[in-house]
Amino acid sequence: MNLCVLSPIAARVTAVLCLYLASPAAFAQEKSPYVVVLGVAQDGGFPQAGCQKLCCRDRHGGAVEGPSCLAVVDPQTSQRWLFECTPEFPRQLARLNEICPVEDRLGIDGIFLTHAHIGHYAGLVHLGREVMGADNLPVHVMPRMKSYLQDNGPWSQLVKLKNIHLQELQSGQTVRLNERLSVTPILVPHRDEFSETVAYLIAGPERNVLFLPDIDKWERWETRIEDLIADVDVAYLDATFFDGAELPGRDMAQIPHPFVVESIKRFGALKVGDRNKIRFIHLNHTNPALNPSSKASGRVRAAGMAIAATSERVEL
Repeated sequence: MNLCVLSPIAARVTAVLCLYLASPAAFAQEKSPYVVVLGVAQDGGFPQAGCQKLCCRDRHGGAVEGPSCLAVVDPQTSQRWLFECTPEFPRQLARLNEICPVEDRLGIDGIFLTHAHIGHYAGLVHLGREVMGADNLPVHVMPRMKSYLQDNGPWSQLVKLKNIHLQELQSGQTVRLNERLSVTPILVPHRDEFSETVAYLIAGPERNVLFLPDIDKWERWETRIEDLIADVDVAYLDATFFDGAELPGRDMAQIPHPFVVESIKRFGALKVGDRNKIRFIHLNHTNPALNPSSKASGRVRAAGMAIAATSERVEL
């Protein structure tokens, strides 16, 4: 059985976005390449370590969410790529293996990293000799990120021992994964202490997906996000904080992200079909929209948008 995800006014989305609740065998019968979501939370996941607040105590029914991560799967070639390598890598890889099993013990053809904040690359430690002992696994990174991994331990050991093979990317230059799939990195403004930050445009034979989990503010970007939304079929966009009142005592200017309320207001001018493409991702543990029963989540749905869900799939 499959269950399509529909916003109240999103009839066209039925051909694009579905949550598959079937057994792994059902996925094996599929031939179209697809994106599958393996995590939707901010770097620390949900619940977050050390949080004693109601958000992590209540957890709306015991929910657990891993940091934001996508996988791209081509069933015809049995190839799989990860977008981010999060601290929850072991569980996210196990989930991917349940969705689309492979015979190889690693079964990953490459990893694409967006930037050097811990929730996006720290899972690389599992590729070393202490755990998986990967053999020259391609890790696609921007130039500063490449230098950071080469020059700093423990990541440098992964390079030295050839557990990973760093593949340098350039913004705007497309990387072809196979005959049906390609990936294009796009620079975005963010807190770039150790590396650049990129979004990824993932293109398949029929559809395109934008993965943009981190950015400072939409207005700080020279690219109009609305233009990118118009050019893709699904857009996974930064929704770290719902509004500016989420972290009392913190200077939100030091950790800038587009508030969900800002995005709802900005994207409210889009056509219904374009609003239906938006799937908010990378939600902080304090973000009330993580709870599907919350008023915040309802406000997103009422605007014709949605919150990404772990295990949802987008055919490419």
